[in-house]
Amino acid sequence: MRALRRRVAVLVGEVLSPGVLVTVALPLVGWTGTRSLTGVGWGLFAALCCVAVPYIVLFLGVRRGYWQDHHLRDRRQRTVPFLIATGCALTGCAVLLLLDAPRIVLALVVAILAGLVSTSVVNRWWKISVHTTSAAGVATALAFTYGLMWGVAAPAVALVAWSRVELDHHTVAQVVAGALQGAVVCGTVFALLH
Repeated sequence: MRALRRRVAVLVGEVLSPGVLVTVALPLVGWTGTRSLTGVGWGLFAALCCVAVPYIVLFLGVRRGYWQDHHLRDRRQRTVPFLIATGCALTGCAVLLLLDAPRIVLALVVAILAGLVSTSVVNRWWKISVHTTSAAGVATALAFTYGLMWGVAAPAVALVAWSRVELDHHTVAQVVAGALQGAVVCGTVFALLH
């Protein structure tokens, strides 16, 4: 039974990873902002900046031995990838702003950036769960965008939290703190800007 739980936890951690959640959320809010494929395109461009480029750098770094794994379980190895992701998100924000992208897409990118910066600050002293921060931030943004029907995302956040604890990647305190941080920081920034 333990082996099955661990396999399920690995699957949840990959399927509901920060990169996947953000890549899905950005085109969704882009569609909502424009009701057109143009908005989806803006969301995909934002995902390129916020997810694709940082993850490519991360996977190359893991392959070359700079970092242990793509989940950056060793807190001390998170600084450089977080700085790269922050730079990519800032670049994405600048381009979206200059090219007059839909406000809702820009709002989500700024919320992602706020979550990333706040996670980076906490990470200097304590290992917080990026998975639950991202899951809660995305769930909160989708709830603001689509209303209570997205309240079903809360169990997904709990599932992500369970997976991180089950795999011994985080403690209960680290996943709870991540979920609160994602909901409060990302949710507040998104609510104020969209």
